[in-house]
Amino acid sequence: MPTTIAFVGAGPTTIYTLRAFLERVTTQTAITIFEDQPRAGLGTPYRPGWNDPAMLSNIASIEIPPIAETLLEWLRRQPRARLVRLGVDPDGIDDHEFYPRLALGENFLDQFHMMIAGARERGIAIEIATRSRVADIAAEQGRLALSIAPANGATFEQSFDQVVLATGHQWPEEPEVRPGYFLSPWPATALQRIAPILVGIRGSSLTAIDAAVALANVHGSFIETECATVEYRVSPGAENFRMTMMSRKGLLPEADFFHPVPYEPLSICTPAAMERLIVDDCANLLERSYDLFRRELEAADPAYAAHVGLSDVELDDFADRYFADRSSANPWEWAQSNLEEARANYDRSFTVPWRYAILRMHEVLALIVPKLDDDSLERFNQLFKPVFVDEYATVPHLSIERLLALHRAGCLEITALGKDHRVDTRGPEIGATVTVEGKRIHYPAFIDATGQRPLAIEDFPFPTLRKQGVVRDASDDAAGPKGVDVDDAFHPISDQPEASRLFCLSIPFILGRHPFVQGITSSHEMGEIVGARLAIAAEELTQ
Repeated sequence: MPTTIAFVGAGPTTIYTLRAFLERVTTQTAITIFEDQPRAGLGTPYRPGWNDPAMLSNIASIEIPPIAETLLEWLRRQPRARLVRLGVDPDGIDDHEFYPRLALGENFLDQFHMMIAGARERGIAIEIATRSRVADIAAEQGRLALSIAPANGATFEQSFDQVVLATGHQWPEEPEVRPGYFLSPWPATALQRIAPILVGIRGSSLTAIDAAVALANVHGSFIETECATVEYRVSPGAENFRMTMMSRKGLLPEADFFHPVPYEPLSICTPAAMERLIVDDCANLLERSYDLFRRELEAADPAYAAHVGLSDVELDDFADRYFADRSSANPWEWAQSNLEEARANYDRSFTVPWRYAILRMHEVLALIVPKLDDDSLERFNQLFKPVFVDEYATVPHLSIERLLALHRAGCLEITALGKDHRVDTRGPEIGATVTVEGKRIHYPAFIDATGQRPLAIEDFPFPTLRKQGVVRDASDDAAGPKGVDVDDAFHPISDQPEASRLFCLSIPFILGRHPFVQGITSSHEMGEIVGARLAIAAEELTQ
């Protein structure tokens, strides 16, 4: 009998996991992919309607792991008309270019179907069940039973030997949860109902930029001038359109910077060095890891180390030193200067050493996060994580250009919320009222664009697995949601034997202990691990 495998969700994480599995499996298998959307192979961040055509991905084409082919190869064989429809310049295809989310979505869709066709030619049975929501999962002796609710039909059960949960980001289908208050900027089509009024946007990362750009396209248009700069023009009748982005520090993200891909190896803060600290089971794991980080950074860029006083700055103060220069500058002047620097560095293929060192170290420091106690995890999230996020979440140059154009047009400001602020979304007025240092500002439309947050075990969408103890909370501490406790192979940590048949790659439920797993490269890395384990399991089950 063939090994039966179910994938719940059909986005990039499933695609990369399936690819890794198909490369290794040699035994008979029967695979079913469940997707509650009409099409499988897209994923929420790349789905039409859910995303505005102007929304850009924040990963350069060279960084996207290939599936059946690289993104660049796929783009170069597309008809010009299709590229233009997707917002891609047919004459500007480049390894370091950033492309619209919808273009990446169509690439994933094509790669998915190519991969499925190749597997079927090898005799591997693959069924794609779209419009099919997995309502619950229960552990049975030696199997996992899925309760499946098709869009048209009665709920039924189907059992599998192995199950991969890859349900992706979780957002409400209707983001306007109260009049004028949007819990997320997706689906982007919902933002079209916002009138040209004062709009508050909580967040300043690419998610917030997505919201601002999508809304700007509703009430005006971006124009590329003869000087190759971007300008924004408000549509007639939309003269009252204003947006304010707000974050704790009131800083804009920085422009993507040139760096070698794949990453060059580190010399001090290496995965091997981090693993040694973990094996030592030291009580001060976070501090010792920070010491390796500091030594690596100092060796990589002595001038930067001297500038921030790295030799005598402790972990508790490093983030303040890191952000100090930007915090003291006008955010728009800083953004313009940073953009010019980033472009110049691209032109001469120059890598800023300290930026590249921090970027590479975020993956190394991620190794210790599942091992930290709750107090240390909270310190990591407050003191260390913002620095790493700032480096790996740099944004396309065009995104910065658009923000600057909106600001020059008088349509966009940014403000710092600080520590002492309040966002009231439940008052008598629509939208939200923001209070900062005693000053109240009412936004008749307000969008929370802070991105995916970790979800608690209570939000896990398969209640029977939770009741059976197959999935458990990653922490008993009440400080915040930690989600599902998983091991290095992404099996839930549990006394129940069927936990070895389940892989949890659902981002919101592992994000608390794996803070950097969002994005395409993370989907690939997790997929490589789980795909290899699935192939081993399939071999064992057929022996």
